Amino acid sequence: MDIQRIAAFSQGSSGGNPAGVVLLRDPATEAEMARVAAEVGFSETAFALPEDAGGRAWRVRYFSPESEVPFCGHATIALGAALGQQNGAGRYKLTLNDARITVEAATGPEGMQATLSSPPTHSRAVSEEELAEVLTLFALTRGDLDPRLAPARIHGGADHIVLPLKDRAALAAMTYDLDAGRAVMRRHGLVTVMLVFIEGAQDFAVRNAFASGGVLEDPATGAAAAAFAGYLRDAGWPHGGAFTIRQGEDMGSPSLIRVDLDDTKGAPVRVSGGARVMG
Repeated sequence: MDIQRIAAFSQGSSGGNPAGVVLLRDPATEAEMARVAAEVGFSETAFALPEDAGGRAWRVRYFSPESEVPFCGHATIALGAALGQQNGAGRYKLTLNDARITVEAATGPEGMQATLSSPPTHSRAVSEEELAEVLTLFALTRGDLDPRLAPARIHGGADHIVLPLKDRAALAAMTYDLDAGRAVMRRHGLVTVMLVFIEGAQDFAVRNAFASGGVLEDPATGAAAAAFAGYLRDAGWPHGGAFTIRQGEDMGSPSLIRVDLDDTKGAPVRVSGGARVMG
């Protein structure tokens, strides 16, 4: 397989979250895709098989080093960049395991840009059991939470729990045991746990623990960004049509995610970012 390595949500020539991208010519087995994803070692690798002769419709699956995930935002941005390089700018239709979405490729001032339209979003309050286990995992207490925004279980193609923190230092100090995190996330059907610091009404600093996929942390998580934006909108948070999410700063790989949305509850959102080909 020809494996492309592309960092999504990058800022020019730096930062971003590395993803593997494989543009298949023939179908691959689950075992083959799982093996390649484990060898690549990035948090996700996207495998895309063309569904039309013009290369504008693709069947896509995402694999982490340890499991298949239903949707991955940064790997979709990376895939959009790869499709744009191969087939030109424009919109591509993607069929996922549980949804149909699109990704658009374009060339911007700092190189390739991509924008995905997420699956529909929804959220609910966390259960007492979920909250207690996740707080314990990160050695946090209820007193560490920002009262302006309730913890929630959020969805935008995959399930996450979001914990809003009232102290930026607590976000910077995030740490947890990978094996314990894997157990908690898999027990509750979570792809990531998202820790958030509210910098402004439309600006957030975040970190995403991804133990469910065998990765301690992601530098940029587009699926969680989509779910979080949908949650904020549905909770009545002022958005002005867009949110900016900064991620990866605390792990030395600064990433920038923009989410555009309207006021329609549950509707898909648009997640945009830059992409750079890795050497």
